[in-house]
Amino acid sequence: MTAMPDTSPFVVSFDWLKDRIGAPGIRIVDASWYLPAQNRDAQAEYRAARIPGAVFFDHDRIVAPGSTLPHTLPDPATFARAAGELGLSETDTIIVYDGPGLFSAPRVWWMLRVFGAAKSFVLDGGFDAWKREGLPVETGDPAPPVPARFTPDFNARAVIGFEEMRAIVEQKSSQIADARGPGRFTGAEPEPRAGMRSGHMPGARNVPFSSLLEGGRLKSPAALREVLQSSGLDLDRPVVTSCGSGVTAAVITLALQSVGHRNNTLYDGSWSEWGGRDDTPIVTGEA
Repeated sequence: MTAMPDTSPFVVSFDWLKDRIGAPGIRIVDASWYLPAQNRDAQAEYRAARIPGAVFFDHDRIVAPGSTLPHTLPDPATFARAAGELGLSETDTIIVYDGPGLFSAPRVWWMLRVFGAAKSFVLDGGFDAWKREGLPVETGDPAPPVPARFTPDFNARAVIGFEEMRAIVEQKSSQIADARGPGRFTGAEPEPRAGMRSGHMPGARNVPFSSLLEGGRLKSPAALREVLQSSGLDLDRPVVTSCGSGVTAAVITLALQSVGHRNNTLYDGSWSEWGGRDDTPIVTGEA
């Protein structure tokens, strides 16, 4: 049996990035986003300080026009226009980071890859740790991005919508991995969005995204495999990832991809859609 690598092929280290800042074809994206309870303003933090040359990806703006759900994946043309305005091309090597390390950055990594930017990676460790280590920081007003052309190649198989998710729950045709914390998963804690039911989809397994991390960095592929399997997932079968609004579900997607699992999709509506309806079955308590 071939030994698993020590690091995921989808993340890059601080050392890797600091030596390539400003290099041709390297683009850096600040994809920070926070829940209200975290009391952080991602845009204000970006304007104050960032990795040199980074552009800001707004999770609340680059979404499907007119959607009533948060963070709905936009159509290819909408995404391509927004990415191009940020100076991103599908042929670039794109490094995505956030503040804590791996909270919201994997969502943008996933979106970029869904739309054909195959050389997209997540910065392991995050900007908070980057600053603590005294690595290069740019302050003051950021320069406006130089527009680029982003030509999308949409992988529709990577994302599923509500009707397909309903069929999966009814038919048990895929495993469901839920990235929310245990309290929200079991229904012991209320959802942060007012009026939303608590609990989880029938058959779902709880894989809190934090269980896949250590100190703001992604665990080794061997450790990820252990966490995923101990949660009850069979890595030889298909998996659908989910969370509150489709953001931290991508942390599970990153973990699955890192251990070589390819038969996975992300439920974009996630709990905001499922728990926000009154015609969907919900289970409380442990899986």
